[in-house]
Order: sequence, then structure tokens, then C-alpha cells
Amino acid sequence: MRFVHCADVHLDSPLRGLSRYEGAPVDRLRRATRGAFERLVHCAMDEKADFVVIAGDLYDGDRDDFQTAMFLQGQLHVLREANIPVAIAYGNHDAANEITKRLRLPDNVFVFPHDAAGQTVLEDAGAVLQGRSYPSRAVSDDLSAGYLPAVDGALNVGVLHTSLDGRPGHDRYAPCTLDALVGHGYAYWALGHVHTREEHEVDGVHVVFPGNLQGRDVGEVGPKGATVVEYDADRVRRVSRRDLAPVRWARREVDLSDVAQVDEALDRVVADLGQLRASVATEAAATAPELHAVRVVLRASTPIAQEWLRHADRYETQLRADAGGGGDDLWIERVEISAPARTAGREGASGEAVDAVHEAFARLRGGVSGRQSSTREIAGILAGVRRRFGTDLDDALDLGAKVLDGAALDDLLEESEALLVAELEAGD
Repeated sequence: MRFVHCADVHLDSPLRGLSRYEGAPVDRLRRATRGAFERLVHCAMDEKADFVVIAGDLYDGDRDDFQTAMFLQGQLHVLREANIPVAIAYGNHDAANEITKRLRLPDNVFVFPHDAAGQTVLEDAGAVLQGRSYPSRAVSDDLSAGYLPAVDGALNVGVLHTSLDGRPGHDRYAPCTLDALVGHGYAYWALGHVHTREEHEVDGVHVVFPGNLQGRDVGEVGPKGATVVEYDADRVRRVSRRDLAPVRWARREVDLSDVAQVDEALDRVVADLGQLRASVATEAAATAPELHAVRVVLRASTPIAQEWLRHADRYETQLRADAGGGGDDLWIERVEISAPARTAGREGASGEAVDAVHEAFARLRGGVSGRQSSTREIAGILAGVRRRFGTDLDDALDLGAKVLDGAALDDLLEESEALLVAELEAGD
């Protein structure tokens, strides 16, 4: 017997900021969360799953979209027709969601209560599912403490949206410990909230974050999907991942330190992207990505960095044309140039200026990284550097974004630093 566990679906996530990417496959990216959920439904049917568990965050925030509701309703009905029960524990994103409040779900769907822990008994599957939904968006209590005792003679599954004992980049919601979960005596804990896959096994108890079903930006790279759990009676026999995301984000770092010509650099990047495509050739068509969305990071020597930064639009256009190869399975989200490494023993005014730039940007990163900042504010912060070294940073600042999150801010600072250093060293 088996079941499918997923979490953090984020249906119709708005994927902010796509409009600033000219030529981006916007429709495919925006539909990716639906495509992943459709693949999840097909996976459950192909696996002949006895039930499906969704551990929170079906939707994003306060979205109230009739079309999202209709899509979800249709997919849940497909599972109903296949006689597959579904159990849902709402998390921080869908607890207060308007779709959650008004949607009448098919009779094959059980939603865990939000005011206390509850359970549903699936007799045909020989399983008892224990869980609790969030009563509000932010939950600071250990919800698992109130879960019901394990039921003898059945597979006991705990369902919980939690940060466990804390995870970087995730709010500390419904905190608990791994030892406490294991102590409940359940065979499996189906967790959600953390977007990176994690598997723990302690004394035969499996505690699993499947990760989110579909990566939403370049900060969520690699395969994404769900977990298939096989069991006999009250014991888990096997836990395995299923990669279901139709769009797979990637960050490819290409070393160009030994390259002297831009054409050679372009060829090397294209070859690296070809390896990325080839790496999924052995995957089943139903689970392989339909689109690679790639951030390319060039680790370049100073002459190549300088040449690329001065003519970035031309070289990026050429790279997209060469890498596309006439297909539609790869989109280069952005090309970054890393700041040239500090050269030991540099002397003279240029060497002192380069050192001063590195030191100034180190201070900037320590002072503003990780918080919301406007482009105008960043321009002001960099203005002193511009005046001191007489370098025009307009190209580096003109990214088309009015608001930068922490990651985008780091990218901007790195490119600005690279541009300054390249300009200074070009004067040698």
C-alpha cells in the first residue's frame, strides 16, 4: 500500500517581477504551479495511491481568485473519480485565504480542524491520519503537542505545517522538535512549510519535508515535487521522491578564469547548458522538466568581465540565441558577472582604488543586505563610490526593478562592484 505526500503547492503564485525580463516565457512560468499539481494528481493515480496528504499552503496569502478555486476543485474531483481520499492541513498561507473560506470541497477531501487536533480514519487504507490546520496566518505554539495518541494496528500519519526547530529563510511557525514528533509513536510525519526537501528517520519513524511542489524563482533551484510512501500494516517500508515540477530552476556557475576571448566564453557557457539539458535525458517524460529556467553566473577574469559588462546586452542576446538551439526548453533568466577576485600584491593608485572598492562594498553588504530597499536608495548609497572613482553606474542600476529583495540587492551590489573594478583595472 502507498500514499503520496506533498506540501507548499502555492497554486497560481503571482511570481512577481517577471515583467522586467524581456522575452521571458511568462505564461509558462505562471502556469507552472498548476502543471505541477496536475502532475501530482497523475502521480497519485499512476502509483495507485491509497490516499494523498497535502501539508499546507495550497494557495498564496490572501488571494481570492475564482479561477484558482475552479482549477483546484476540478483536480480534486479527478482524484474523487479515482477513489483516492485527500487529507489537507492548512498552513500559514491558506489559513486565512478567501478561497479556503468559501470553497466547498468534494466528499473525498478531509480538512483537519483549526481549533484542535483531529483525525480521520481511512479503513480501506488501514491508516489513521492525525493533524491540525492553522487557525491564523502566524502560529507560534507547538501544535503537535495536542495531537491524539497513536492508534494500534494502523499506519499512523501525523500531518503538520511547521518550521520544526527552525529553518533559515522560513518563519518560525508551529515550532517543535524532531524528538517530540518521534515520541508520538506515529510511523510517518508529513510536514510542510520548508521548501527544501528533508528526510529524517529515527527508530523507524520517518519525518519528511517533501519541499515545495514547484520552485517559484531562482532561489528554489533543483528538482521539486512530492514523496511516495510505501507501507505494510503499521510500518513504513520505503520513502521515495517524485520530481514533478514542469519548470526547474537552476543556477549554473561557469569558470571563465582561463578564457581570453568572449567568443570562447560564449562557447563554454553554451556547452555547460547543454550538459544541463543532457542531465535530465534519463528522466521519465512525465516527471522531467519541460523548461529549465537558468541563472548563469560567470566567474571571469578581469578582461572578460570588463568586456562583458560594457556590452552586456549584446552578449546576453547572443548567448540566449546560441543556447536556445531552436528549442523552447531553456530560458536564461539572467547572466551575472562575479566580482573579480582581489589580486594580492597590487600596487599603485589603481591597486589602492580596487582595494577601496572591495572594502566599500563589504560595508554595504553588511549594512543593507537582507532587507527591502528601493532602487533610488541603492543609487544614493552607491553615489559616493561613483563620485570618488568617477565611474558611471547607470547600467548596473537600471535593472527595471522598483523594489529589491535581499537576493536582488546582493546581485546588484555584486554587479556594481564588478563594474567598478573592471573600469578601474582597465585604466592600468
